[in-house]
This record gives sequence, structure tokens and C-alpha cells, in this order.
Amino acid sequence: MPSASSGAERLDLLRRRYRWLALLVLAAALQLFESLLPSLGPWFKPGLANIGTLLALAMLGARAAFSLALARVVLGALFLGTLLTPTFLVSLVAALVAAAVMAALWRLRCGLSPVGISLAGAVAHMATQVAVVETLIVQQRALFYLLPPLLLLSTATGWINGVIAGYIDARLAAVR
Repeated sequence: MPSASSGAERLDLLRRRYRWLALLVLAAALQLFESLLPSLGPWFKPGLANIGTLLALAMLGARAAFSLALARVVLGALFLGTLLTPTFLVSLVAALVAAAVMAALWRLRCGLSPVGISLAGAVAHMATQVAVVETLIVQQRALFYLLPPLLLLSTATGWINGVIAGYIDARLAAVR
């Protein structure tokens, strides 16, 4: 006969999986919504889907955030018809690097708020996108001249996304 603790552990695992799946749906929906918005610059969107990654990091930990970033990019590419295209590759690498940077900062417990972690992730995401595009597609060093204004936009949207994620996390903390 199963013990009460194994039943509680299974219920906790089920809750974690449900939360992860809900965050994946949120992140994928935000990515699809974002694809409808006009671009603010080359390869630049507000990064709303990273709100899901930040929430996964806060609620479920680094591994869940990393797997969510991976699944979100693949799911979004399936819906947008960009799977295995250069756009997919750029998005995948940048999302995974950003998730790794945010997870590393989260694990270091360096006192950064969700806003600070989001800012670091946004900058890492943009820098990675430009590096991947330059290395694999354009192969022109002049592309890096676009980096300063793109990083400025990234810090603005990273700040906004961090504020939103922090607000949502604080509200959800009451029901966790």
C-alpha cells in the first residue's frame, strides 16, 4: 500500500508539471502574439515570452526554466512555420543562452530582483542573436555596429518584462 508521503510527493510533482505546462502555454502564446507585432529593429521583438522563462525560474527552478525556453522556441516555430530555418536557429540559441545567464544569476543569489535578471537575459539574448547572425548568416563584422542601439532597446524591454514577471510572481506566491 502506498504511503501518504509518496502520495504527497506525486501530487507535488503533478502540480510542478501543471505549472510548467501552464507557463509553456503562456510563453508560447506570448511568442505567437509577439510575432504579429511590428519589429522595432532587425531581429528585435520585445521578448514577452521570456516572462514565462522568468516565472519558471522563480517558481520551478533553473532546469524547468531552461527546458521551458527550449520547448517554447520549438513550439512557437511549429506554429509559425519556422522550424529548422535560420530564424529558428537564431531564436533557439539566443533563448538558451539567455535562460542559462538568468539561471546562473538566479543560482548565485547575488541579490538581483526579477528585473535585474530579466535585464541580463535580454542583453544576453540580443548579443547572442547578433553574434549568431553575424557568424552563420551575414558574416559581416559591420553588423556589430547595430549592437548598441539594439542593446538599448533590449534593456528597456528587459526592464518591462522583469517588472511584469515580478508582479505576476508576487501575485502567484499567495496561491503556491
